[in-house]
Amino acid sequence: MRLLRSLVILLCGLTTALATRAESHVQASLVAADTGIQPGHTFTVALRLVHEPHWHTYWLNPGTGLATTIDWKLPEGFHASAIQWPAPIVIKDHTGTVTGNGYDGDTLLPVEITAPADLAPGTTVQLKATVDWLMCSDVCIPGSGDISLTLPVTAAAPAPDATWGEKIRGVVADLPRPLPAWHFDAQRTGDTITLHVTGDAAADHTPRGLHFFADDNLIAYEQPQNVVSSGAHIFTLTLPVSPDGPANATELHGVLTSETGWLADGSLRGLRVDTPLAHDGAARNTAAPADHGSEAGTSTFASPSSTGSLGGTLLLAFLGGLILNLMPCVFPVLGLKILGFVNQAGHARSRVITHGLVFTAGVLLSFWTLAGVLAVLRAGGAKLGWGFQLQSPAFVFGLAVLLLVFALNMSGVFEFGLRATAVGSGLQTKSGLTGSFFTGVLATIVATPCSAPFLAPALGAALALSTAASFAIFTAIALGLSTPYLLLSIFPSAIKILPRPGAWMETFKQFMAFPLYATVGYLVWVLAGQTSDDGLQNVLFGLVLVALGVWFYGRWHAPGTSTGRARFGSGALIVCAALGLWLGWPAPVAAGPAGTVVQNGLTWQPWSPEAVAKLRAENRIIYVDFTARWCATCQTNKRIVFHNDEVLQTFAAKNIATLRGDWTNQDPRITAELAKYHRSAVPFNVVWLPGRTEPVILPELLTPSTVLDAVRQN
Repeated sequence: MRLLRSLVILLCGLTTALATRAESHVQASLVAADTGIQPGHTFTVALRLVHEPHWHTYWLNPGTGLATTIDWKLPEGFHASAIQWPAPIVIKDHTGTVTGNGYDGDTLLPVEITAPADLAPGTTVQLKATVDWLMCSDVCIPGSGDISLTLPVTAAAPAPDATWGEKIRGVVADLPRPLPAWHFDAQRTGDTITLHVTGDAAADHTPRGLHFFADDNLIAYEQPQNVVSSGAHIFTLTLPVSPDGPANATELHGVLTSETGWLADGSLRGLRVDTPLAHDGAARNTAAPADHGSEAGTSTFASPSSTGSLGGTLLLAFLGGLILNLMPCVFPVLGLKILGFVNQAGHARSRVITHGLVFTAGVLLSFWTLAGVLAVLRAGGAKLGWGFQLQSPAFVFGLAVLLLVFALNMSGVFEFGLRATAVGSGLQTKSGLTGSFFTGVLATIVATPCSAPFLAPALGAALALSTAASFAIFTAIALGLSTPYLLLSIFPSAIKILPRPGAWMETFKQFMAFPLYATVGYLVWVLAGQTSDDGLQNVLFGLVLVALGVWFYGRWHAPGTSTGRARFGSGALIVCAALGLWLGWPAPVAAGPAGTVVQNGLTWQPWSPEAVAKLRAENRIIYVDFTARWCATCQTNKRIVFHNDEVLQTFAAKNIATLRGDWTNQDPRITAELAKYHRSAVPFNVVWLPGRTEPVILPELLTPSTVLDAVRQN
């Protein structure tokens, strides 16, 4: 997970402009506790981070954010420990909302380095490292810097550094550690953990202002913690469990901080907690009487998701899945399934119902698979959103190849054993059921670029709640998507309305190939934004080779042909398809911010937190469009809204700044920005108005009047 976070920071820090901005808010340097290095001994250095007022960086478990990392470039034989993290503080934004765990002011992060025994006294050693951090105020900016420190090698023990020796040793002495006088036990009941803190007779100090920081995601960092005192040395903390935390954790690890310290002199702000975690039945009732009171600054925790709110989210998810059937990205698959229902008219009801159930099973299994993949990746620390697979050029290319083959099949170029179009007598055989199942899978795949009304909040919840709740939401979306087909198969009276099979079906089948060709063209357009010009050329020629292979197969593998011709057709298909896939497979390209785009007289600058901050300082209205080339709804919004004369005239008259966050390729900053508003999908449009601390959030489907009403509020 730390490696993934480091990669995210590196991706975010690719641009020089961002790095320059970061340096102006955080100064990084390397300082040492001693004036020299003694061969074969361990010495302490510290990463010094000097924050400007109101700016902060992050702890080991950052909450929202990324932990600071050090990539050492030490001389041969030297070995560095991990960062020794001081006790963190709770980070809050200007509204008082908790956003993470970290540090501000002048911070020292100690590291122990062991020197080799064969160093020659009288020489010097240069220690080098690259530091990456994420710093935030009202905006978040990734920062990176190279630091170095040169120290002499001394035969005797070196003297403490006059400036940093005492300070670094003070930080090391105050690092979180266990104290024998304090004892812990913890129990988990449902979505809360109760931590009991007890001091024995040796505890000579009463701590105040307790707060627990978990090393991992087990505790919800943004939720309040209830602290109850039952005496000078007895405390009970009620900690909310994070939806992203491990469900079967058996230990509680973290730091319990006190505003007044844990020792009599006020030192040792953080106490190390590593204690077994009992579950459910092992919990005991330790609630203190009401007259004991709770410490100031705390509040009783309430579960963030009740049964009622989850039920509402499931309803929105079902409605969103239902409306997905009307989205343009799902339309080509409708043609596949409509052909199947037309051909089933007049057949036994049981067969029709079976095909409907198999189609539904294909949709359900696909959504469950997607939910499982998201859960696994999320557990590994990845920040993902709906449609994340379409941020992979290889996936988009593979989907384009698949739909091209389907389209050629419907055009009559070949007849394949896999009858995804579900026409003809094959519906009465196993291959027909396979076709129905695979059509359900395909419906799910092509549905992901669309974020229909009601679906965005449901998907946001699915990516934030527990794994079980997430699976429930994905199931509701799947049922919404498949319900029309399931109802059409169950009720024969509805099927009778459809026309009977006949010769017209071949014409209709070939006609329905063209929406698939259009979808292939759309996917190629998506790839144009994900790969280089040469890469796009290879994609086009690769698709031509795949089509050539399919033509060979259809021409030399027709029913009744000789074995030799059939083998030639199959061989030509394999060779051409392999060459096409090899040639067209997109090479990875580095993700970075999109450039300035001028469309219909509007100049769209690339979105960034600092761009928003700069424009807000100028008191301008800001329109932000988070979009992606693979998002069909996003493109529809642009055509409807930004081709409207009144919208264009109003934007010009009010001098409205327009920013575009392009999510076509994965961008961790955009993912994090969407997550701030509990969103995981695009389109997402907001309007920043002068003098307001929060933006106006627009609905997923836009109209000119919707946008005009928002910008005219100022």
